[in-house]
Amino acid sequence: MPTTHVPNRWSVAAAGLVMQVALGAVYAWSVFRTPLVRQLHASIPQVSLTFTIAIFTLGWAAFAGGLWMRAKGPRVVGLTGGLLYGLGVLLASFSGHGLWVLYLTYGVIGGAGIGLSYIVPIATLVKWFPDRRGFITGVAVAGFGAGALVTAPIASRLIQSVGVLQTFVWLGGASLLLVMGSALLMQEPPAGWQPAGWQPAARAAAGAVNSYSLREALSSWQWYALWAVLFLNVSAGISIISQASPMAQEITGVNVALAATMVGIISIANGAGRFLWAWLSDAMGRRWVFFTMFVLQAGLFGVLPRVHSFGLFTAFAVFILLCYGGGFGTMPAFCADYFGPREVGSIYGLMLTAWGFGSALGPMLIAHVRQSTGRYDQALSILAIIMICASVIPFFLKAPVRTKTAQVKDLRGPIPVVSN
Repeated sequence: MPTTHVPNRWSVAAAGLVMQVALGAVYAWSVFRTPLVRQLHASIPQVSLTFTIAIFTLGWAAFAGGLWMRAKGPRVVGLTGGLLYGLGVLLASFSGHGLWVLYLTYGVIGGAGIGLSYIVPIATLVKWFPDRRGFITGVAVAGFGAGALVTAPIASRLIQSVGVLQTFVWLGGASLLLVMGSALLMQEPPAGWQPAGWQPAARAAAGAVNSYSLREALSSWQWYALWAVLFLNVSAGISIISQASPMAQEITGVNVALAATMVGIISIANGAGRFLWAWLSDAMGRRWVFFTMFVLQAGLFGVLPRVHSFGLFTAFAVFILLCYGGGFGTMPAFCADYFGPREVGSIYGLMLTAWGFGSALGPMLIAHVRQSTGRYDQALSILAIIMICASVIPFFLKAPVRTKTAQVKDLRGPIPVVSN
């Protein structure tokens, strides 16, 4: 009887990283905003709505992908997501026929593809790396955060040379190949597999967490509190991402090329924050990390409109994006701390709908206020107030408590565990 080939887990991790970098190109959206406003003769809120639709769709598609993976595995879900994402971006080149085409292609089709593919590396790699779960999820989500670092300068040059609509053709084709190619390498480890030398019993002795089902997680108030924390953190950071290039041009007076460079710089912060804050959360606790990030962002949003130096503006934006990325780096561990790793694909996948709703609040708020006032000052002040209010929530967070009977029942079978 032939033995099942077990791939090197680091090759699966590398494929997941490449997939996330390709998907993270969506964070370069602000590079397209001004060219699309001119090309389509549309308003800022009309064009910004595309990004909102994409991220909103992403959240629900991630949940669907988490459920679908249980039946079909990561490869099928990843391939489907890559196909939808690549085609969605490519077909956005027909947006000259109307804004509805941009909404449908880049927003709905592309957003669905991103969501389906996004959850695949996260839910797969935690099973390959039970000994380094925090590290490997940090690698995966950091790749997504850094996607704009690669895409923003390339897209900016393509827009100048071939036009904004033709740029979608090139980026769509590249995204399709990269995501689908990476998806071919995504697979779960065989049943009973574990890393050489890893002792689950030792980790359990250090403090294991019982795994909740999706239904059980949704019956606890903690799931909704974590959803709200992620939603508010996303709302703040994604407002900067969606307007980074034009905001830098308006407030600091730099040109388009330099503003595009800033988009790449803050994408590094987006990725780095996923490592930094997740690492800090192991030492100071998840809820204190979110409290710190909320307070820090409140101060930064409050002073940002008064900063006219491009260097200082970029530095402040970097700190905001460190916090934004930190939410995505810390929340999977927070979710696993409270509900366990067994159904993290569906539990955290559904929690990612907060990403979608946050994309509606932040970008649309800043776009509409900018459109009505002609400045970013008021919108940034509103975001500062939201962050002050958000800082209250972490004080009330505490882990859900299982009954003794439920704990005994849940510990039957080879369920992996997570330590804080």
